Amino acid sequence: MQSPIGIFDSGYGGLTVMKEILRKLPHYDYIYLGDNARAPYGNRSFDTVYHYTLQCVEWFFAQGCPLVILACNTASAKALRTIQQHDLPRLHPANRVLGVIRPTTEIIGQFTNSNKIGILATHGTVQSNSYRIEIEKFFPEIKVYQEACPMWVPLVENNEHEKPGADYFVQQHLQRVLAADRDIDLLLLACTHYPLLMDKMKQYLPETVTVLAQGEIVANSLADYLERHPETEQRCSRTGKRAFYTTDSTEDFDNHASIFFGHPLQSHHLAL
Repeated sequence: MQSPIGIFDSGYGGLTVMKEILRKLPHYDYIYLGDNARAPYGNRSFDTVYHYTLQCVEWFFAQGCPLVILACNTASAKALRTIQQHDLPRLHPANRVLGVIRPTTEIIGQFTNSNKIGILATHGTVQSNSYRIEIEKFFPEIKVYQEACPMWVPLVENNEHEKPGADYFVQQHLQRVLAADRDIDLLLLACTHYPLLMDKMKQYLPETVTVLAQGEIVANSLADYLERHPETEQRCSRTGKRAFYTTDSTEDFDNHASIFFGHPLQSHHLAL
């Protein structure tokens, strides 16, 4: 039996990743779920994020999805490893759950010459130290500086990211992370909301600093994964269908989603 690929986020941000996945792999079927009723995940405990994420992953599996992408840095940082190592072997040995941290850290060394990089993320992702740990595995020579940007998600979700009020918060965090080391030449946007602030950020950055978003990286990694794992790929349906679900107001989700997805969509409500 063939079924859709699941894409999960705590809210809207994962739509920026889904947009790139659809650009790369448009022929597969996809189900997106935003757990907006319990968002944001960024400041919640490891245990809470794990339980919320596992509940949503179980819902995807109940829809028949053989593969779920956690298009959420906080869920990838706080829940993915436990789900992969503890829950899947015991409950769903044939299914797979992938995140956004590993694909990024595997190739991040290609984007820096100085081996000094900044990670811009939520408090939860910074607290987990996941990026520093994973980068150390692949590129031990890279020095990592992390900066939590707690106001950036609310700015984007309230459609204030292009307005003058956002400048203060963007400048504040960019100045802080770059002050940590003047040789930083790469900033990773380790939150799926942050690409919407890309244009604003570039106004305040020297030309020597590259800003890297994750959507295209995750899309390329998924394409590679499906090619290397035909046993999973053959279980993924390919009719080009997309379905969107939210645990909160569908009207609110649909109004916000176009900011992240690039065009209108219509969601369904899911009560968890």
